[in-house]
Amino acid sequence: MNTAQVIQFPLHDAPKPTAETIKQAHDLYCAMTGQTLTMRFDRERMWYDLLCEGYSLDDIRQVVGYLQRQIREKKRNVGALKLSNLLQPDRFEEDFQISRVRLKPPPKLVTVPVEEKHENTVSEKALDLLRKFRETLKTLI
Repeated sequence: MNTAQVIQFPLHDAPKPTAETIKQAHDLYCAMTGQTLTMRFDRERMWYDLLCEGYSLDDIRQVVGYLQRQIREKKRNVGALKLSNLLQPDRFEEDFQISRVRLKPPPKLVTVPVEEKHENTVSEKALDLLRKFRETLKTLI
């Protein structure tokens, strides 16, 4: 008996994108890139598929901004911003993840060492008080 689990798409539990959300994503892309691309069915379908993966308008803004910085720094080709390249889910996911990568380790938290001598004296005082209390109890019995 095969117990393999069927993977259903979308992989994320994202709500189905509405026509308005698709239009907003396309308008955002056009505004950020300075392009005026018509919304044809194939483009609408690519936006739909990407948004079904759970990406938001903020994610699109982040990836487009990241790619623009990379292009300005001559690290990427302007073709990376082609809509047909951007909307390929695998490429978008990789660019999205890379845009969030830390290139430096997080700052280390400075820990202030506790004076062991102070702890020991407090512990020693507590033990002395317990010994004295115990001796007092013994004398009463």
